[in-house]
Amino acid sequence: MVRVIVSTTSGPASVSATSTAPSPTVGMPTAADVDAAVERLRDIATVTPLEGCDRLSATTGARVFLKREDLQRVRSYKLRGAYNLMVQLTEAERAAGIVAASAGNHAQGVAFACRMLGIRGRIYVPTTTPRQKRDRIAFHGGDLVQVISVGSTFDAAAAAAAEDVGRTGSTIVPPFDDPRTAAGQGTIAAEILAQLDTPPDVVVVPVGGGGCAAGIATYLAERSPHTRVVAAEPSGAASLTAALMAGGPVTLDEIDPFVDGAAVRRIGALPYAVLSAREIEVVQIDEGAICTAMLDLYQSEGVIAEPAGALAVAALRATDVPADATVVCLVSGGNNDVSRYGEILERSLVHRGLKHYFLVDFPQEPGALRTFLDSVLGPDDDITLFEYVKRNNRETGAALVGVELGAAGGLSALLERMEASPMHVEHLEPGTPAYRYLT
Repeated sequence: MVRVIVSTTSGPASVSATSTAPSPTVGMPTAADVDAAVERLRDIATVTPLEGCDRLSATTGARVFLKREDLQRVRSYKLRGAYNLMVQLTEAERAAGIVAASAGNHAQGVAFACRMLGIRGRIYVPTTTPRQKRDRIAFHGGDLVQVISVGSTFDAAAAAAAEDVGRTGSTIVPPFDDPRTAAGQGTIAAEILAQLDTPPDVVVVPVGGGGCAAGIATYLAERSPHTRVVAAEPSGAASLTAALMAGGPVTLDEIDPFVDGAAVRRIGALPYAVLSAREIEVVQIDEGAICTAMLDLYQSEGVIAEPAGALAVAALRATDVPADATVVCLVSGGNNDVSRYGEILERSLVHRGLKHYFLVDFPQEPGALRTFLDSVLGPDDDITLFEYVKRNNRETGAALVGVELGAAGGLSALLERMEASPMHVEHLEPGTPAYRYLT
């Protein structure tokens, strides 16, 4: 039996259910497979640092460590699984060439392995994959790799890769749904146990397709069974939660692609079989909270994490961590495009309650804007957006106004001042169609 605990950063566990775990699957990875992968990767993958984090330790009361896979050779852990699979291919499979689908990080691992092993490959990525990741794929693969952009999600890229394999007979390199991939990712757990004096009490890992979580959970279940594994997934792409609630993998109707390294519509069949075979904890993290964690990591620790890379750190606030416990958070990747930081900051401000948008009908008379500035805005509030369309044949003119508060607690006072003003004001709530359209 497996007990599923689902929570968000906005409060305690909100859903709990029990389902029957599936029968063991043929080919599921073992701790011995992970140990074998450690040997294959010995001269390929970097043994990444396990760094203590004073800020998070002080916040939680626990001993918090960051497993810095953002410092891996391709700036993410994906190299581990890709190389572990590809080095085991037969000569015939290598000669056929490989095909892969990825949101960006797995593609870099595959491209690196192609160059190291002399294998030609075609890699399908979504059109939403940041340019920084596409450029790095091309750099790692060189002349051996062709990068093909298709569709707006990982799942669209995966469908294109599957069609390619069916048409050409090339060898597929799955990003998560293969025991060799999962075993390669599981080498992270082997390193963590070797780097600590005693086994950790809690390990927090991000979840997209689930291969990394499956590999780590497999190894710890055999080598450190008292260690809790907490799986963190973005609330806009909670495919593991959906599978656990349904009793098997399901395809999500819609996802938010912002956390591109973990935005997967359907959890892998093998990761689901592994994770549902034991008691697990799953936390869903709002994308805004992930952005806040990214900014905190950069400003406090100097860690440049991509959205999926900050997912485990963001999950700490939603995780029950005992005082004095030893906790490891996996910083899974650092392939972030600098051009995204405007959106990252925006999402963080909205999540923290500091950024709000309003539709304001200003009276068509001199001094209306001055009245708004003097009598409505607080002393620490700031207008960050003002788009005004004057209608000469109307008594009022509508404006879209963005306000950044000095403190989140100032919203209620601001709304009261707006209500008392002569202007009609509509607060645009996050998640509504008008909010998404106007911002």
